[in-house]
This record gives sequence, C-alpha cells and structure tokens, in this order.
Amino acid sequence: MDLPQDKPLRPSLPASEPEARVHAGPSADEVVNYLTRHPDFLVKHPELVAVLAPPKVERGDRVVDMQHFMVHHQRAEIATLKTQQKNLIATTRANLVGQARVHGAVLAILGAKSFENLIQIVTTDLAALLDADVVTLAVERQASGQTTRPRLPHPGVQILEPGTVAEVLGPERDVVLQTDMRGDPRLFGDGVGLVRSAALIRLPVASRGPAGMLCIGTRKPGKFQTGQGTELLTFLARALGITISAWLDLPD
Repeated sequence: MDLPQDKPLRPSLPASEPEARVHAGPSADEVVNYLTRHPDFLVKHPELVAVLAPPKVERGDRVVDMQHFMVHHQRAEIATLKTQQKNLIATTRANLVGQARVHGAVLAILGAKSFENLIQIVTTDLAALLDADVVTLAVERQASGQTTRPRLPHPGVQILEPGTVAEVLGPERDVVLQTDMRGDPRLFGDGVGLVRSAALIRLPVASRGPAGMLCIGTRKPGKFQTGQGTELLTFLARALGITISAWLDLPD
C-alpha cells in the first residue's frame, strides 16, 4: 500500500509592489539621485558622518575619497569645538576677574574717610585696583554766573570746558571704549603719554551739578574694545557719583 505523499507547501503570495517598496525603502539609484540633487546633505546632517562606513581608499579616475572627507570634516568640527570651549573659558575667567576688580574699587570708594581722601583713592588707588595705568576725574567747570566750588589741587582732577563731556560721549552714550589711540590730554593730563586704550564713563553726580567723566587709561592697546560689556564700568561710575554727591551734599 502506497503511503500518501506530503503535499508541497503553497508558496506565499508576493506582496504587491507598493507594499514591497514601503518595506524595502528607496533603491540605491534613488539614494544616488537624491544626493546628487542635494550635494550639501552631509553638511546639513553631519551626525551621519559618524555612522557611515567609509569606502576603501582607491586612486583612479572619477573616484572620490569619502574617508578623507569625513576625517577632515570631523577634525575641523573638533577643532572648532575646542576653540569655542577655550574662548568661553577665557571670557568667563576675564569676566570674573573684572567683576572682582570693580567690586574692590567700589569698596575702596565707599571706605573713603573724607572727600579729599575719596579723590586720592580714585586718582591713585583705582589704577592699581583696575589694572590700569591712569585714572582721572574730568569735570566741566561751571559757566560764569554760577556758584563754583574751590578747585582741588590734585593732579588727577582735570577741569574741562563746558560741553566737553557731550563732545566726547555724545548725547546718548554713557560709556565710550577706545581700542587703539593716543590719549586726550584734556582728560588724562600729564599721564596722557601712558594711554593707548581707554574707557570713558559718564559720571552721574547730580542733575544740577557739572558734567563729568571717570577716565580709565592703559598703555596696552586693545585693553578696551568696542562691543565689550560696560555694565560693570557703569556700576562703578554710578557708585562713585553717589559717593561724591553724598560728600558734597549735592541735591539729586
């Protein structure tokens, strides 16, 4: 008696073409065509460089060394990140040092024992506290007919003609940073030869008082640069202005 033979398994029906395309993904030719139309694809998606397998280095006609491209791209990106990190660290440290210097200067101003001692601190001690070479107080003389106060016989105080502060700072600015220049003798007096970079800050003493400036100069070009933050310098000048007004009992 013949044994029944097993029937062959029925092959599964092939998936329809649209379904097969969905599961299989784009063909190699489609990928090539897409990358050809979008040559900056890897530039916009640099993360793919880390997962792509580089081709073998072969020299010949119409052969592009993708491995060299990817290595060069990664090295350039790493170098850029390292540079940004170093700049950020350097900027942070410089800001902290500058903040500590300004805070020390304000404390010295607040600790003055007299008005004359305050002027001496500003025009002598602040240069060392702020890592500068020259610090002066430049104050406009009052116009004729107004009550004037005696001029202090101190070399760090510069008496300006009326309108000089507006000429130097302008009507809208409270701080001017000069990067590489020769100092203005009107502002720095005998110390003008030491000035190659300067910070000039409006001195808010009193609304009815004479206009003035706190002038900080250094012999190092580029010490002060346009674009630097000026909040600390403004804070220093504001603290000094309030202290001067208090010692001279000037109205707000």
